[in-house]
Amino acid sequence: MNEKQPKILILGADGLLGSELVEVLSDYSPIAWVKEDCDLTNFDEIRQKVFDLSPDFIINATGYTAVDKAEEEVDLANKINGEAVGVLAEVAHKLKVPIFHFSTDYVFDGQKTEGYNENDQPNPISAYGRSKYLGEKLLIQNTDQFYLIRLSWLFGRNGKNFIDSIIQKGQKLSPFKVIDDQYGRPTYAKDLALRVRDFIEDRPEYGIYHLSNDGPKTTWYNLAKMSLDLKNVTVVIDPCTTEDYPLPAKRPQNSMLINNKLRSMRDWREAVKEYLASC
Repeated sequence: MNEKQPKILILGADGLLGSELVEVLSDYSPIAWVKEDCDLTNFDEIRQKVFDLSPDFIINATGYTAVDKAEEEVDLANKINGEAVGVLAEVAHKLKVPIFHFSTDYVFDGQKTEGYNENDQPNPISAYGRSKYLGEKLLIQNTDQFYLIRLSWLFGRNGKNFIDSIIQKGQKLSPFKVIDDQYGRPTYAKDLALRVRDFIEDRPEYGIYHLSNDGPKTTWYNLAKMSLDLKNVTVVIDPCTTEDYPLPAKRPQNSMLINNKLRSMRDWREAVKEYLASC
């Protein structure tokens, strides 16, 4: 670390990823903003507060994440996941500082059987996916000093995630179905936060990065079964198709992210084991 520590701003500091970033970067004494500190639907407030703070790095860990609800709240999702990102990028450009922004595997349509690399063209099939893709486009339009990091199936402490939901559901001892024909790879928030620290210290080339954990692609059913087994939760779960489990928003069938730019993060199965051992 340099003698003069950089001033790091983390927006969304109380979220699943944001809270891990605050902890992993704690020795940098980051400025941790939650919703009350900066309203992402108020663009004038974003411009004024971030510009006045004048950070050396902006990390945007905020987001509208209610995938199904976004089908009804399109404008709000677009504002938070899209337009606000463009405003933050605009401020970063004026300050001449790097900005980190996190996107999702849901910007892809899921039709590629081998998964998606950083150069593949997004084609979102849900309102949520379209809002995140809007954010990507506005980020790239408004600054060239960006790290656009796509992640998938995020899990970790301090936030709602699939693994916790499945274990809570399983503890009620009621048989239930889990989708077994959607494929991807989980991302452990702790591992991703550690990788962001590497970015800050190593300053790789700006651009788009795919940073899910490594390992074979899996399904929601297999992830659920593994998680329940690791927590010794005895419950019957049945695999089902997407058609059998209709939801308001469409999901990509195969959204596995392929990382072609950096060394891989550890196998997601190892990360899930560590996470559940600590719960």
